[in-house]
Amino acid sequence: MKFRTLLPLFGLILAQAAPAQTRIKVIEVDRIIAVVNNEAITQYDLRSRIDSVEANLRRQGTPMPPAKELERQLLERLIIDRVQMQTATEQGMRVGDAELDAAMRRIAENNRMTLDSFKAALEKDGVPWAKFREEIRQEITLSRLRDREVDSRLVISEGEIDNYLSSADARGETAEYSLAHIVIRLPEQASPDQIARLRNRAQEALQQLRQGEDFGKVAAAYSDAPDGLSGGKIGVRTRDRLPGLYADEVDKLSVGGVSDILRSSAGFHILKLIDKRGGKIAAVATQQTRARHILIKTTEIVSDVDAKRKIDVLKERLDNGGNFAEIARLHSNDLSASKGGDLGWLDQGATVPEFEKAMNALPLNKVSGPVRSPFGWHLIEVQERRTSEGGTEQLRLAARQALRERKSDEAYQDWLRQLRDRAYVEYRLEER
Repeated sequence: MKFRTLLPLFGLILAQAAPAQTRIKVIEVDRIIAVVNNEAITQYDLRSRIDSVEANLRRQGTPMPPAKELERQLLERLIIDRVQMQTATEQGMRVGDAELDAAMRRIAENNRMTLDSFKAALEKDGVPWAKFREEIRQEITLSRLRDREVDSRLVISEGEIDNYLSSADARGETAEYSLAHIVIRLPEQASPDQIARLRNRAQEALQQLRQGEDFGKVAAAYSDAPDGLSGGKIGVRTRDRLPGLYADEVDKLSVGGVSDILRSSAGFHILKLIDKRGGKIAAVATQQTRARHILIKTTEIVSDVDAKRKIDVLKERLDNGGNFAEIARLHSNDLSASKGGDLGWLDQGATVPEFEKAMNALPLNKVSGPVRSPFGWHLIEVQERRTSEGGTEQLRLAARQALRERKSDEAYQDWLRQLRDRAYVEYRLEER
């Protein structure tokens, strides 16, 4: 998760300091403009998001999309964010204050500041500290929800790995591509009229691009993808880590070229090749870690708060001399419990990112503090480390990671579409 760039200016309405005419305006601004299931989105929510995005677009030098298009896009983003947060709440997912404080310290460190100087810098830019904290709390929550509902459920078969390893991508005959895209999302069970209307919308976007309009501006106005407001850029990836639809298209494009409209189950796509350079995938020596852990899973019955409370109790017992293997056998909710929590030798990428990051930061024979992953809460102990020369197992692991990355974005977009389609949404803007 990247937090390095300071969030842009948030609008702040100080009604008590405004003249009477402005106070009347504030009341109008804060009306309800949409209802998502049982929660309201207000005009103030939307105005704050618009102010933030406009400041960010100016900072990036991206031309502003039409005001109505930006409003439409951001209202839809607010709706999708609200539906996801409602889902997280239903599942008992919560980022506590102590954990949020730790994340804020990491953000400050990434910006080479102390926490106090970081807070002062934000407030100088007009960003309220309390609002920034809640934005980060939501970002962490949504990332974990994606890990649990999408990434942790991806299945990569041995047959897929075999096919990958026999492909040109795995033999190193690949390149790196810098890409941007526009996604016009289709509802899960779209009617012919909806499909036609959204195809026309994609055609409008493509026509503007063919006429020389800036890709970032068109993406901000038309794209339903989360990266639309950052110019639709999806970064640099090797071909094997692109969604299949994009992988098949990039070789047809010259640098600076824009594709025709592409169709997937998620909707309509337009792809731009920003840059291309040679690259290789090769088997290299990797670090392996022998570790053990105790896991308290979060489930429909055991909430995130309850799991955290239980793992805290177990950590206290270990700190007071408790036997790790014995406690793991009695309390861990993992298959490794019967082996005292022993996970054996782990290759890089063999565990979820949160677990691996915490494990890699541990000195030998020291038990971590509670570590949150999509599966629940862990206590981790590293027993040994070694370097392994690249071989068959490492190649298969690299193949599995590449295939997982290729599938992840497509699966996430499908999941978001299903979540959005199941939600009750009532628009209350006059033009709707």
